[in-house]
Amino acid sequence: MASKVKLVADSGSTKTEWCLMDGKERRTFFTQGMSPYFLTSLQIEELVRAELLPQLGDTMPDLVFYYGTGCGTEQNRKLVHKSLHGIWPHAKIEVNHDLMAAARALCGHNSGIASILGTGSNSCYYDGKEIVKNNPGLGFILGDEGSGAFLGKKVVQYYLYQTFDDEMRFRFEQKFNVTQADILESVYRQPLPNRYLASFTPFLAENRGHYMIENILEDGLNEFFFTHLYKYSESWTSPLHFTGSIAWHFRDILEELCQLYELQLGRILKNPMDGLAVYHEE
Repeated sequence: MASKVKLVADSGSTKTEWCLMDGKERRTFFTQGMSPYFLTSLQIEELVRAELLPQLGDTMPDLVFYYGTGCGTEQNRKLVHKSLHGIWPHAKIEVNHDLMAAARALCGHNSGIASILGTGSNSCYYDGKEIVKNNPGLGFILGDEGSGAFLGKKVVQYYLYQTFDDEMRFRFEQKFNVTQADILESVYRQPLPNRYLASFTPFLAENRGHYMIENILEDGLNEFFFTHLYKYSESWTSPLHFTGSIAWHFRDILEELCQLYELQLGRILKNPMDGLAVYHEE
């Protein structure tokens, strides 16, 4: 009996990674991120048709497992499901939120605390099957502590408030060449301001060692621990797992914070797809 062709998607605010599994063969593709908070069902369908289908060629999946940012509500899951069903009407489609992707990728069938630190941030306690506890994610305006958008906002504030010393101001201006008016226009009037703010985080990675950069990173990630991870009683008895670009690039600070607070550090993955592929191969 032929094995079913599986398509697994992990969609964040910035990009979507797709893994096509046909027997033992895996192929990976990338498209734009697809948040149902910013895109309609038709726009998502058009994006997938334009960016993914040409890469898939004639391959048709039997099973589609979609994990995406913004899919924490039933309404948004239905919106995404409608889009994907319009493309693959004969496939069995499961739509879940990106936090479940992180939990399954990081914990597998074991219990633990799973956290996302990417463009946005989120966390949960996962019992090996279901997400049992989840602190509310309030988005980049009210929350997203420790995320790329949160840290990028701090970089912009340090620059605009003239908190940076002369050296950091010079480095910032050399790298970005933007005015205050440019920044305010992008944040308040242009689409996807969370992505825009997160685009400033490479500046942090490139300037490690400067005390102002270290302060932004340590304060931002510590705020994620204090605001979110401290709220789970299981944090003191279960491993803390992390995924996302911020978690990966600044994993040394996560290690230091876990040591400082005597918490057990688990896995740190740059992105969940490797863990998800293993989970869905079983």
